[in-house]
Amino acid sequence: MNEEMEKAPLTEEPAKAETTVVVGVSFRNSTKSYYFDPGALTITPKDFVIVETTRGMEFARVVFGNKEVPTSSIVAPLKRVIRIATEADVRRNEENRDSEERARKIGEEKIAKHKLEMKLVDVEYTFDNQKLLFYFTAEGRVDFRELVKDLASVFRTRIELRQIGIRDEAKMMGGLGVCGRPFCCSSFLSDFVQVSIKMAKEQNFSLNSSKISGSCGRLMCCLRYEHESYEEALKTTPPVGSTVQTPNGTGVVIETRPLLQLIKVRPEEGTDAPKLYRCDEVTVLSAGKGKKPKAPQKDAN
Repeated sequence: MNEEMEKAPLTEEPAKAETTVVVGVSFRNSTKSYYFDPGALTITPKDFVIVETTRGMEFARVVFGNKEVPTSSIVAPLKRVIRIATEADVRRNEENRDSEERARKIGEEKIAKHKLEMKLVDVEYTFDNQKLLFYFTAEGRVDFRELVKDLASVFRTRIELRQIGIRDEAKMMGGLGVCGRPFCCSSFLSDFVQVSIKMAKEQNFSLNSSKISGSCGRLMCCLRYEHESYEEALKTTPPVGSTVQTPNGTGVVIETRPLLQLIKVRPEEGTDAPKLYRCDEVTVLSAGKGKKPKAPQKDAN
């Protein structure tokens, strides 16, 4: 009995992944949430908080309260929540927003005075008023050293100018897309997604730039949403120009509907009108513009 027990393999319980308690917060003009250390505070999504950042103290909105996450998912060092915002903090944040409107007008006047080719997009005070940030767009590099000196003499605080792209401008300003809904980037996207003209081609979009570009002038972010589905569907969809064998004879593919797995085929002989076929009804004889699709998987039953 003892020998059997000695030979029996020892089973070890899997080690539990190390976790850390965090809260998620977001800042103005941002849909991305960031982890912060709540310390001994119990924080709920309804709260506003004052947090420590590389820019100093900041006013932030709580996205989710105290929560355990894998320590490996945290980018060190984890900054802390200084306190839950008080009524005085909320008032100060509102006062900062009012001050930013004044700063914006002065900023535009100073830019015109120095005759700089730049467009002021937004102005932001840090919560502690230790820094005033001016966000702008420009075609190229701008020498704004004299502008910074001029602004510093007016506001008596540290001035920082940041050049941003037109996608960042759209995210900050917000607006409605061609679909009638708020911009994805300013409503729920945490980061800009990579979009290519290939995605528009695979989804049978018109390549007219006005049809596939957002208000920012770049390709619409939503081209990405169904991209994976189209890529998978195209593997079993004969491309336009392919010669296929259909139940009614041979023909040429003149239109594809990948997500529906349908193709429109023009008969090679006769005067019959083009017909729709399911992809699994045809056999590809010669591929067209793209590669020959994989044979559709038939139900074993």
